[in-house]
Amino acid sequence: MRLTIDGREVEAPEGTNLLEAARAHGIAIPSLCYLRGINEIGACRVCLVEIEGLPALQAACVYKVAEGLKVHTNTARVRRVRQTVVELLLSEHHRECTTCIRNGNCELQNLAETLGIRNIRFTGETPNYPLYDRNPFIVRDYNKCVRCRRCEAICSNAQQVHVYAAQHRGFATVIAPPFMLDLADVACTTCGQCILACPTASLYERECIADVWRALDDPDKIVLAQTAPSIQVTLGELFGMPPGTVVTGKLVAALRRLGFDKVFATDFSADLTIIEEAHEFLERLEAGGPFPMLTSCCPGWIKFCEHFYPEFLGHLSTCKSPHQMFGALAKTYFAAKHSYDPRKVVVVAIMPCVAKKFEASRPEMGTDQFRDVDYVLTTRELGRMIRQAGIDFGSLPDEDYDQPLGIASGAGTIFGATGGVMEAAVRTAYAVTHPDERGLIDMAELRGQSGIKEAWVDLGRWQVRVGVAHGLGNARRLLELVKAGEAFHYLEIMACPGGCVGGSGQPILAGHDQAALSLDYRHNRADALYRIDFSRTIRRSHENPQAKKIYEEFLGRPLGPTAMKLLHTTYTPRSPVPTRYDPQLFPSIFPRSAVQDNN
Repeated sequence: MRLTIDGREVEAPEGTNLLEAARAHGIAIPSLCYLRGINEIGACRVCLVEIEGLPALQAACVYKVAEGLKVHTNTARVRRVRQTVVELLLSEHHRECTTCIRNGNCELQNLAETLGIRNIRFTGETPNYPLYDRNPFIVRDYNKCVRCRRCEAICSNAQQVHVYAAQHRGFATVIAPPFMLDLADVACTTCGQCILACPTASLYERECIADVWRALDDPDKIVLAQTAPSIQVTLGELFGMPPGTVVTGKLVAALRRLGFDKVFATDFSADLTIIEEAHEFLERLEAGGPFPMLTSCCPGWIKFCEHFYPEFLGHLSTCKSPHQMFGALAKTYFAAKHSYDPRKVVVVAIMPCVAKKFEASRPEMGTDQFRDVDYVLTTRELGRMIRQAGIDFGSLPDEDYDQPLGIASGAGTIFGATGGVMEAAVRTAYAVTHPDERGLIDMAELRGQSGIKEAWVDLGRWQVRVGVAHGLGNARRLLELVKAGEAFHYLEIMACPGGCVGGSGQPILAGHDQAALSLDYRHNRADALYRIDFSRTIRRSHENPQAKKIYEEFLGRPLGPTAMKLLHTTYTPRSPVPTRYDPQLFPSIFPRSAVQDNN
């Protein structure tokens, strides 16, 4: 289609909306509610444009291109209306920008600056909701909700969990779980993709920075840090580095300067996960099932399975996720090796998602005496701590992880990308079934951002079909295929699009990249992990010398009694519907106490 935008003749494929057509040609049209392919509803009215021949302004995100259209994105009328729309949003917004967790990275704040809003002419009622912070993973602040419905769209259309929906009407509308219940009381999978989709601080992670500072300041505590594989290729973004920049050495140096006694790599326990899981899979092959075996290192996927597919719980690997394995070993093997009282050992996990916060709180993840992992910090939280400490991250030297829990194979590193767990497991399973061969290191068919991927693997006596899905919508599609009779032997499922590199605790891109939920940055992050893998001398988990040593000194053998006690767990069937109802949380009419009059 040929059309004119701001006097420029441009072309766009039929069916494209004006917003995408303009952006493709370098013409910026602001938006707030738009997520390409996920939330295209024209709700915020920020992207209004003027089209010759039409009396009313049109929302560019829902108006399709047509031959001969003449569009104006920067007339006086358009600027005036956009400013008015954003002023109205700000008039009922709790404008606590200086103390807000999204200060400097808020799309509403950025939009107000872009449009040159200096005064808000409108006053009146504003919401006055309490903070919903009863769970350990996501905080909801409806005083900062702009009703863009992006959380609802990402949860329903992409993840297909359907936790959020509009409650009440008009000014009283909030986008919330049923009956305004806490996320812990509904079928929330804790994936946290709603946080990444939210343009403001209406949704954010439950912080535990203050708790970690207290532990670091306590001379009686031995505080250990473990960093997930993906953190080393995402943390740099918080300090102005391009997506995919490898900052492993600076990450370690920063944690030491924050005061951690030891800095270890979760990549190491990822190697242990692969050793255990690969042997578990081979054991199932010998026993003839049950198939498919399902990976268990993503807590968001595990909770999704518990809620919506409890019939598959017996198919899940019993392996704990790598960071929980690390915590269990830190308070047993590591503590005993250094004569530490395990009650004084504090394990802090730097993780890519808020689901890890929920996982660390599960009763299965620890003993009566102590938890496997004490605190979980997201990538963003670690970035805040580094800034609080006045550390110039970019000028830090590169330092190495501490030993003995800092050695990792390339296979342990690629855990952070979709398909990485399966590729790592296949490498070890192949080595066990082909002891005289050194092949099958790279599996390109399991890499990339396709929603569902599959491959056939030769494991000696068995020809094995493996599959990979990332994003819970794709997980649902894959499991429905299995229920319909599609045969797989082994499936990897990650809750977040792109795997851990797209986790909800990763840096939020509050510009057009985030507005479009572009996969480009996930590609860059994943590619960086594969570059690290390729550069490693050891690229298979079972060849990790420290992993071998820990089995010799402590664990005994894969799937042995000690390994099963510390490194494996069980799962819990959960209801797919709300499990608790408190009438006080959901009054029949909009409560006056939830409204503040500014007049």
